[in-house]
Amino acid sequence: MRYVDGLDTARKYSVIGLGTWQFGSREWGYGDAYASGESAAIVRRARELGITVFDTAELYGFGRSERILGEALASSGGTDDVVVATKILPVLPLAPVVQQRGIASAQRLGVRRIDLYQVHQPNPLVKDPTTMRGMRALHDVGLVDDVGVSNYSLERWQGAERAYGSRVLSNQVQFSLVHQDPLDGLVSWAQETGHVVLAWSPLAQGLLTGRYDASHRPSNALRQTAVWLPENLDAAKPLLDLLREVATGHDATPAQIALAWVVTHAGVVAIPGASSVAQVESNAAAAEIRLAEDEHAALTAAARAYRPRTGVPALPSLVRDKLPI
Repeated sequence: MRYVDGLDTARKYSVIGLGTWQFGSREWGYGDAYASGESAAIVRRARELGITVFDTAELYGFGRSERILGEALASSGGTDDVVVATKILPVLPLAPVVQQRGIASAQRLGVRRIDLYQVHQPNPLVKDPTTMRGMRALHDVGLVDDVGVSNYSLERWQGAERAYGSRVLSNQVQFSLVHQDPLDGLVSWAQETGHVVLAWSPLAQGLLTGRYDASHRPSNALRQTAVWLPENLDAAKPLLDLLREVATGHDATPAQIALAWVVTHAGVVAIPGASSVAQVESNAAAAEIRLAEDEHAALTAAARAYRPRTGVPALPSLVRDKLPI
């Protein structure tokens, strides 16, 4: 495993972490057996492989994910050598609410201190100064070590940091070969200033695994978006073919190459989920893949050439896709 270089934090951040949205979240359809058994095995194996970043949120399963993760960490060695990261559901993130929710998350996780406490989404009505007052209070009493945000623009991230009065360590954003927007500002700023970008959905909900095409699409309801329309899967074919080609040269999988591309960028931690021990092993192995400069450039160019039809232009196709044949 590799770790983020030059990061001034109490604990080291592995470049591959573990996202735990699936832990306890009914919408993924993994069932109670996964929550009670496989999730603990995944966490245990992740630790053995050197993964230190474990990310959850109050929203995931409305607290179930935090409880499951906390129990899994406790049973596999405690939390003294890992980064426990969670997020507040920012429905009304006023300072007193932030303090209350932080205490509740710590109790569910079974920890005395949350290593990274994040604002899950920017609130359009509640401004960051009041939210960050709550975060500051949690930090000052020792309940929170580092503070982060999620899905923030660079400008709002910087504004939140000014409101907090010291470093807001991280910004968790969607970042992958097919969601490259963070490259235009967020990633470079993080690299220059000692911050971290946490990449959620680094495999684009499975698109970059190369398992799917227009004739074989995922059935999970969470994946019924425009990206999975047959014409968009056809548009992704050149990128997926290149991923397979590069993967062959490294004796790897397309998913591992997609993760390796993300963590090639300094200051970035990828936090893919894992449905099995085998998947967390595969994810962790991606940290050791070193892409050549020409491979990285070719993947970036292919990704920039991929232009799926989304938003309003995709609505007619989405409607047709849902209609019975």
